[in-house]
Amino acid sequence: MTDEMIDTSDIPPLTEDFFSTAKWRMPKSKVKIELEIEPEVLEWFKAQGADWKHQLTAAVRIYAHAHKVA
Repeated sequence: MTDEMIDTSDIPPLTEDFFSTAKWRMPKSKVKIELEIEPEVLEWFKAQGADWKHQLTAAVRIYAHAHKVA
């Protein structure tokens, strides 16, 4: 989809009032770690495409959420 194909006719204009109540939110920073992982697992994630690091992070997040102690 190109920008020209997007219908923006129903988007209200951004006013000073909007910006006076807007909140600045910075994304959470990431932490670099060193990790030992089995070569087959690493190769599988790399074979998933260019965003393999994002997919690996998502898999760890899902695992952590599923095993969270309430």
